[in-house]
Amino acid sequence: MSQTHKIKVNDRTHNIQHNLQVPDDRYILHSAEQQGVELPFSCRNGACTTCAVRVLKGDISQPEAMGLSPELQKEGYALLCVSYACSDLEVETQDEDEVYELQFGRFFGKGKVKAGLPLDED
Repeated sequence: MSQTHKIKVNDRTHNIQHNLQVPDDRYILHSAEQQGVELPFSCRNGACTTCAVRVLKGDISQPEAMGLSPELQKEGYALLCVSYACSDLEVETQDEDEVYELQFGRFFGKGKVKAGLPLDED
């Protein structure tokens, strides 16, 4: 039998707070949508960082979050599209580019990609 948890989502982009009731056997993003709350998402498969949050309080399970390194998960980041609440939670939405940079920035030795620069021609 599933248990329901209270989830507080601080949406930084829109400067609003959502209060949800989420069963522990349903993805948090899906439960939010069923309650009429629109949160950022893209792939719904745990492969990107669009729905990334920082867990401020509580416990979360995300066994399918392949879009976040184990290191970032240990630092409290989670992907709502594939996350289950294990307790009452407070989370804060993150800027997708910031999380992407944390996740993959070390692989780009020259820094961030700059838009609008022409490619070198031979």
